[in-house]
Amino acid sequence: MSAGRSALRMGPAELVQAAAMARRFYLEGKSKIQIAEEFGVSRFKVARVLETALERDLVRIEIRVPAELDAERSDALRARYGLRHAVVVESPAEEQDDAPDPENLGEVAADLLGELVNEGDVLGLAWGRSTIHMAAALDRLPPCTVVQLTGVYDAGTAERGSVEAVRRAAQVSGGEAHPIYAPMLLPDPATAAALRHQTGIARAFDYFDKVTVAAVSIGSWEPGISTVHDMLSDEERAHYASLGVAAEMSAHLFDTEGRRVGRDLGERCITVEADRLRRIPEVVAIAGGQRKAAAIGAVLRSGLVTSLVTDTAAADYLLTESAAPQRPALERADPDGD
Repeated sequence: MSAGRSALRMGPAELVQAAAMARRFYLEGKSKIQIAEEFGVSRFKVARVLETALERDLVRIEIRVPAELDAERSDALRARYGLRHAVVVESPAEEQDDAPDPENLGEVAADLLGELVNEGDVLGLAWGRSTIHMAAALDRLPPCTVVQLTGVYDAGTAERGSVEAVRRAAQVSGGEAHPIYAPMLLPDPATAAALRHQTGIARAFDYFDKVTVAAVSIGSWEPGISTVHDMLSDEERAHYASLGVAAEMSAHLFDTEGRRVGRDLGERCITVEADRLRRIPEVVAIAGGQRKAAAIGAVLRSGLVTSLVTDTAAADYLLTESAAPQRPALERADPDGD
């Protein structure tokens, strides 16, 4: 608190009383009724004094968040897309065009999961560099079950990827882990269907309808930014590009309006189905960077996610793009009407 020049126009008794009331209200957390009883005035008098103290610069209110968080952009992004939570972190000082998601996104997402997950929840983790970074940064989770929502990018790297992320989250929470030891993309639908019926994979799939909080990654349709893009042949990439794919999430493809395209790809993939993902109460997407900005906007319009952890570079694009979402993400509406 500080007495500004305009506050000096108040009489000394007014200044002392206003300062005392402000201290009780802002620093000690007392209610206006409690303050009124202490000073022998009405609560309306207390309200007027507190208002005057603000107007005359006797009280200054400063809102502080950690330097790496951008509270203003976060709130604007939440409001624009109807998100339940939006957390924007500062982009790296020198962001490279070909850089993956900033690693600090995973650290912030880990803290967010610590807030969102409650004891007894089922946490679902999809494959993605950002979700792997998030799992590595986890240091607190209430007791919960952790299930893998997608196969792995390469079964040979499972120990360094999503399987290890599921194990890590379960270790932190002290709960059960249900990993999926299978590639995300298979050569044909028949092979994928056969794998889904294997005991361990089927057990993980049985948990999909019980997931209460999920963490997913987003990729744009270009090399190094989309796992699925990198797993396909040149001919397949060209085919899906001709359908207007702009974004990928958990092996589901989306056009710029958030409509799903290339649904046949899902038949070859080990992944949570889109309709199941839509029924999960809290789906947190973790993605950032200029190269992913348009893809993030497309996925937000799909209605599949409820919350977003991103960076200032992507947030600036999302806050200024002309194609505003027609429906807020919280409505979980499918742009295809399915």
